[in-house]
Amino acid sequence: MTNERMTISRPEDILGYVPHALGLWPEESLVALTLHGKTLGATLRVDLPPDSGPPRLAAFAEKIGEYLAADPSADGALLVVYSGSGWGDGTVAERHRPLLRAVEEVLDAGGLVLRDAWLVGPGHWRSAFCEDPGCCPWPGHPVELIHDSRLNAEMVFRGSNVATGADDSSGPFAGQDEPGLAAEEAAAMERLGDAWKARTSLGLMLDGWFRVLDREGGSPVLGTVPAAFLRACLRIPAWRDAVAVAAAAGRETACAGAEAFGFFRDGIMPELQLPVELAGIAAPRGDGRVRASAEAAVAAKPRPSRPSKDPAAVLRYGDVLLGLHPAVPDWKRLDALDRLLEDLAARGGGEARAAALTLRGWIQWCRGSGSSADALLRQAEAEEPGYRLAALLSELVHRGTLCGWARNRGAAWRRFGGAAA
Repeated sequence: MTNERMTISRPEDILGYVPHALGLWPEESLVALTLHGKTLGATLRVDLPPDSGPPRLAAFAEKIGEYLAADPSADGALLVVYSGSGWGDGTVAERHRPLLRAVEEVLDAGGLVLRDAWLVGPGHWRSAFCEDPGCCPWPGHPVELIHDSRLNAEMVFRGSNVATGADDSSGPFAGQDEPGLAAEEAAAMERLGDAWKARTSLGLMLDGWFRVLDREGGSPVLGTVPAAFLRACLRIPAWRDAVAVAAAAGRETACAGAEAFGFFRDGIMPELQLPVELAGIAAPRGDGRVRASAEAAVAAKPRPSRPSKDPAAVLRYGDVLLGLHPAVPDWKRLDALDRLLEDLAARGGGEARAAALTLRGWIQWCRGSGSSADALLRQAEAEEPGYRLAALLSELVHRGTLCGWARNRGAAWRRFGGAAA
């Protein structure tokens, strides 16, 4: 579910807005939009139910009602069915009205008035309920009216791109690894060794990621060495998860959670090596890397007290991954993380790519886009069969579970502007 304040105009404007709110043109989907007076609120997309039996439609409608109840100040709703069935034989309205009526009953019981509903096919769109051939002749209006609408043009002007459908690539990486990447990544993994188990190493690693994520103008184009290091970080599950948690909720939450999970080991650990572009200090002459002693680097900063193994820290860590903590995540940093992960995944295959795709799937789920999340998670599992985090997140998506932030209008991601107001 996404959130964007837009003023309602003509039906084609509303239908032009939907793909931009979702990031893709829906297929075989029901899209529901909440209304606050005459202003659009939250947008939800779900797959159409596999059968149209009354029990199935009733359960489906109840789930839609539960989702839209997450926008408590809404007073109305709009529904759009995207389907290619029934247009050839003229039965499209007959096929889908039972579903729309079932959802309307649930909405009415929850205090939401169904203001209008439309059917959108491959070539035409029409009102779902109008049967007057005078104003709603068969088969309806051409889809080009949606593409040419004022609101669609405004969205494109603001930089929005719409995919023709969810990215359904299901095979492993088919490109060619960036020259030298595999060797650098292997070398980075070897240098990391047991260094990742040190408390100070986690902080330094997150500093390196944040220096990339927080640069003005978005994530920069990284050289092979720093990109290989970041990909190596993603191959360590504890660090992979910490990157996601820290981007959403801050490094303190990530470090406290790692401490509570018992990731760290006492005793003297090897020095962590950071590439120059990530270390933020002058590069030595030589191969372009810098050996950053974890203890020395942290000593230059105010040293926080060591977090205790607080069980609450474990709960907070898990709550971040479910979108329950903090109240509003750092959407700007999560958006930057998504762009960086996209770059890292495009450089080569293997476990690092699976990890990057999985975290991108998680970010899409947090944004409320189950379709995009599912496509990315399928790619991750194809890249690395049995990749556990991808499988766990896929289960959440397939159950229809909504991220906590996506259910909260005040916290939900906004395609233009990032953080919620």
